[in-house]
Amino acid sequence: MKDLTVTAIPFYFGTMGAEYLWLRNRELETDPDGVTSDRNGRDVSAGVYERQDTIASLTMGVGSLFLPIVLPKLLRPVTPGRGRYGKVLPIAAASAAVLTTLADRVATRSGRLGDASRTVASAGGVVSVLAGGVAFTTAWADRTSMRRMREHRIIDDLGKGTLATAAAILGWDFIYYWNHRLMHECRALWAIHVVHHSSQRYNLSTALRQPVADTFGAFVPYSLLALFGVRPELVNTARGVNLLYQFWIHTETIGSLGPAESALNTPSHHRVHHGANGQYLDRNHGSILILWDRLFGTFERERERVRYGLTRNIDTFNPLRIASHEHVEMLKDVYHATNWRDRLSFVLRGPGWATRRKEELAGAKPGVSDQRETEATSGDPPGAGTGMDTSELASLNETGIAVG
Repeated sequence: MKDLTVTAIPFYFGTMGAEYLWLRNRELETDPDGVTSDRNGRDVSAGVYERQDTIASLTMGVGSLFLPIVLPKLLRPVTPGRGRYGKVLPIAAASAAVLTTLADRVATRSGRLGDASRTVASAGGVVSVLAGGVAFTTAWADRTSMRRMREHRIIDDLGKGTLATAAAILGWDFIYYWNHRLMHECRALWAIHVVHHSSQRYNLSTALRQPVADTFGAFVPYSLLALFGVRPELVNTARGVNLLYQFWIHTETIGSLGPAESALNTPSHHRVHHGANGQYLDRNHGSILILWDRLFGTFERERERVRYGLTRNIDTFNPLRIASHEHVEMLKDVYHATNWRDRLSFVLRGPGWATRRKEELAGAKPGVSDQRETEATSGDPPGAGTGMDTSELASLNETGIAVG
């Protein structure tokens, strides 16, 4: 089955080269403060290609092609209900949870016993969350596989005509909106997706800065389309069309597209999505259509100059650090938590909640400066940075190579 996103690789590099040359021919000037402007005085710093940033983005793109293929195969033996050692992770998670709970109770005592118990509870909490998380995500992927959904379809077959293809593309687009929104509202998913938002540049190479750990996320399955009669090959086509569409909107070189802005996701709308500005956080999650954001209250127009990246930027081009930094911080928070409510909340609620909770525990007043890696894509209401959880997504906070 042909993968359109792989077939399009020459197109990616060709258009990146064209964008680079177009910017270079704009008679750019850089002032002492590092601000790059074109001949009209417009700040184009974010769109300019920087060698280390571009290499980092391309490296993450390559990783996103291979790791989602390799990791499921490595984890298959321990996948609950499927692998030979499928009971290992659930047993490890449950055992660590029991040990952690007992240690939590003993840790309230003073002295060496209390200190030792706190260490045991901290380590046990991390083991339980890790083992339980991997057990759940691998089992979820197995239970929602294309093959299983196809076997249990409730609509026999939509065929392979134009209407069936259109239904597949529209269906993928709708599911993508919710997956993308969840990735901005649940910290465990944000830890995967944050890779795509980590660059402070915004050009076509940014589109290729993709997550590599989708295997460790539980998403709304695109295989749901097969449940409603969409053939697997059309689901794959819909994936390719959606992801190819998203490539070209990662640019500063295209302004407003007039009437098209009403229905389609455009470079302007997606610049907003990548903004760390307070009013831009958790906005414009759509893939092809911006209509979903308009319908579900997450739309925001581009008004002021976009500041790209995270509200607390990681300032590194190291691919390993880019891929893992939020997972590391999340597990540190789980380690230092002293009760199960906090441990689970540090994983399932938003990064914004995590920041506020840590400030509370440290005795500090909640601030508003630590928004995107913490608050954006947080579990805070879309668009917000307001500090409220999407009523936890009515109670909670780019799969494939998800460009977002």
